[in-house]
Amino acid sequence: VQLVESGGASVQAGGSLRLSCAHSEYTYDTNCVGWFRQAPGKEREGVASLYIGGPVTYYADSVKGRFTISQDGGRSTVILQMNSLKPEDSGMYYCATPKRRIYCSGPNFQATNFRDWGQGTQVTVS
Repeated sequence: VQLVESGGASVQAGGSLRLSCAHSEYTYDTNCVGWFRQAPGKEREGVASLYIGGPVTYYADSVKGRFTISQDGGRSTVILQMNSLKPEDSGMYYCATPKRRIYCSGPNFQATNFRDWGQGTQVTVS
């Protein structure tokens, strides 16, 4: 499984960015994509997730109302639209697929429950 993130940049607070995650394949157990972020010196945290082909999404409380996760046309690209960005949103953003579908939401939405990762894309908000 290959995942490739793009779209990271440096923006001012209040601005917007659109991150993309290109995904090479899905299986039933990995039919979900999660976005995570990691700031220097901090643990990798879950931001948002999407069940492929379905309307179910999940958002961390810190990004609700500002970030939107969606599929772009076909099933191979997942978008994270980030609006009203804050300096605390800065970090390396990664997309990933889970070891099991149930890990894609709720308290199981943690980096340790995700198996395949992209290389990351840097977001800096100043």
